[in-house]
Amino acid sequence: MSSIIGSCYSNVILKKRESRINGGSHLQYNGLRAIETVQMPASSAAYKPKAVKCGRVRAMASPVSAPKRETDPKKRIVITGMGLVSVFGSDIDNFYNKLLEGQSGISLIDRFDASNYTVRFGGQIRDFSSKGYIDGKNDRRLDDCWRYCLVAGKRALDDANLDQQVLETMDKTRIGVLVGSGMGGLKVFSDGVETLVQRGYKKISPFFIPYSITNMGSALLAIDTGLMGPNYSISTACATANYCFFAAANHIRRGDADIMVAGGTEAALTATGVGGFIACRALSQRNDEYKKASRPWDTNRDGFVIGEGSGVLVMESLEHALKRGAPIIAEYLGGAVTCDAHHMTDPRADGLGVSSCIAKSLVDAGISPEEVNYINAHATSTLAGDLAEVNAIKKVFKDTSEIKMNGTKSMIGHGLGAAGGIEAIATIKAIKTGWLHPTINQYNLEPQVDIDTVPNVKKQHKVNVGISNSFGFGGHNSVVVFAPYKP
Repeated sequence: MSSIIGSCYSNVILKKRESRINGGSHLQYNGLRAIETVQMPASSAAYKPKAVKCGRVRAMASPVSAPKRETDPKKRIVITGMGLVSVFGSDIDNFYNKLLEGQSGISLIDRFDASNYTVRFGGQIRDFSSKGYIDGKNDRRLDDCWRYCLVAGKRALDDANLDQQVLETMDKTRIGVLVGSGMGGLKVFSDGVETLVQRGYKKISPFFIPYSITNMGSALLAIDTGLMGPNYSISTACATANYCFFAAANHIRRGDADIMVAGGTEAALTATGVGGFIACRALSQRNDEYKKASRPWDTNRDGFVIGEGSGVLVMESLEHALKRGAPIIAEYLGGAVTCDAHHMTDPRADGLGVSSCIAKSLVDAGISPEEVNYINAHATSTLAGDLAEVNAIKKVFKDTSEIKMNGTKSMIGHGLGAAGGIEAIATIKAIKTGWLHPTINQYNLEPQVDIDTVPNVKKQHKVNVGISNSFGFGGHNSVVVFAPYKP
């Protein structure tokens, strides 16, 4: 383990700045790209190079003790509830069964007129019902982003045996909410801008600002349930949900809360959202074969398929869960977040930001790479991203013969800020059922992808430790680690 961490971190530090005084030039490097050239005198008494301090590198690369999992029941974190809204509905068992069957949830968009768009399909949620979770008056005002959040969040609480009646008997200041979104209330925001342009500012809805801002999912869920613990949102594009899990776990480990309701939500399948991603040239344009459009690691992939939904977990200290007799579904072992510091939309080709994130997550989880045998990959079906992720995985896991890796997005599309939440649930279901869903649309696998991607047909696999990867625009990387719960 020390060799992995040492190589990952020393590469970051040593390549960050490089000096060369030769013929009067001095080059500074940011990552792998030269960003500044400063002319220096060939010989100058005024120039005295400072000694380089390498203590930080030596400390990171020095031998460390064998990984050890957390044993303190106050700091061990278990998953006691799950809730989602997806293209396959809100029932988790039905959702996972559809994934195991290899069904595609991608369809032609009919929420708005997309007939003139170069991309006319996506993972659009249909027949969504919030009955029993949101009152009718608020339901009509809310952006779908918050409707999905409230339903997924409340279903997760119910799954954890924390309905409103039970919550009334608990210390709600010890229960927090951390559900993030990459885009926030995009439909409400777009409608507000349209109203401003067409009818003037006096006609803008008073809900325009509250239902647009990204923190409102966590706020509304707390308002409805009375949860008064740590409450905010994180917005790191498509890495959002994993960032929320990581931060929520740290709140519990620090003693800020006993329970955290955490995850991601997104509803960007709107005229503005689809149009914006088309402008980024990020989406697949297989309008005639939309169910085959999301094809991670396939040589003919041409972009991701936009999706939507919400995925929320109830994370709880083991001590608290045992004390109240909660159902324990799985254990959260750890996680990590890093940044590529490279480009707004493109990943680092060498995968360095991702590999360091995976390595750090294993350290936080107290496990060795050899213990991991399942990866729920980010795998969006983009040309650069899919291979960058595989390169990173190979850097950390020198032997991948026992690892299986799949791509949930091949069937439901890319849920953006919600993706990590939904995929965490898929990872936990794999742990619980012993079955891995396939990566569909695997026709011609990239030659360098020699890890088992569970192509087209489900596989039985006993998961020892599973990791779930999520990466976002801006170079945000996040990895979370789950395992079966063992007392």
